[in-house]
Amino acid sequence: MNLDFYQPKNEILKKYIEGYYFISKNKNSGSVQYLTFPNNFCILTTNEDLDVEIQNNEVIIKSSPDKNIMTCVVSRYTKPIKIHYKELINEVTIYFKPLGISQFLSDSKSIFSEGTILDFTFMPDFNAKMIEIFNLAKDKQSQELEDYLLSKLQVKDFSLIEKILTDIESDEKIEEIALKHQMSRQYLNKLFTKHIGKSPSEYRKIHRFRNSILKQKQSKNFSELSQYDFYDQSHFIRNFKELTNRNPQIFFKNIDTEKENIWLFI
Repeated sequence: MNLDFYQPKNEILKKYIEGYYFISKNKNSGSVQYLTFPNNFCILTTNEDLDVEIQNNEVIIKSSPDKNIMTCVVSRYTKPIKIHYKELINEVTIYFKPLGISQFLSDSKSIFSEGTILDFTFMPDFNAKMIEIFNLAKDKQSQELEDYLLSKLQVKDFSLIEKILTDIESDEKIEEIALKHQMSRQYLNKLFTKHIGKSPSEYRKIHRFRNSILKQKQSKNFSELSQYDFYDQSHFIRNFKELTNRNPQIFFKNIDTEKENIWLFI
């Protein structure tokens, strides 16, 4: 399945959205399957005329004869998920950066407390607007989507959480981060989970995993790769197995890290 991944053209949206893509309905596409692995984005997906089924860690999507539209949001998953399209249907998927989706909602608590919401009301008019966008010419869809999102933006001050995020991504110890911001570790965990949807340690684990994917093509071997963000090679291997159910050697053997948006389908 080839698709174009768009980074926002609007500079304001770039602060909150990593990017988005569209899929167009195609009855002759045949079956498409891929694995997606844990990440720190909040993913919002809208499908038109769909029938969806979830079996264990597999999401099966196919066209429905009934007219419908559904938006789902995923803020957290800890194991690989198989996405299986029986056939391609109309879809738009938006990848929000950490804290990004909260800039469009008056209350994002339910998103982060549930992890995955299959039938989610992002905005009262969102699904109707997506139907309009699906019916536009391909070269008009991006601009219409960005204009709509800009009209819904509610900029909030998350400067404290942003500083904590930076500290975690810089690999500072959780105890030191709590001390720096004059709070207990328990309160830091509570605050972080409320706004990000996962604990600081889980966020860091995923951040390290994703960083290692980006750095793999620059490394000579796994020993060198494990030196970037991990205590040692055994820590590196353990982290990979927890998030991918496979060791790094097998993982990288089956992943093309030269792709520009490598994280998109993994």
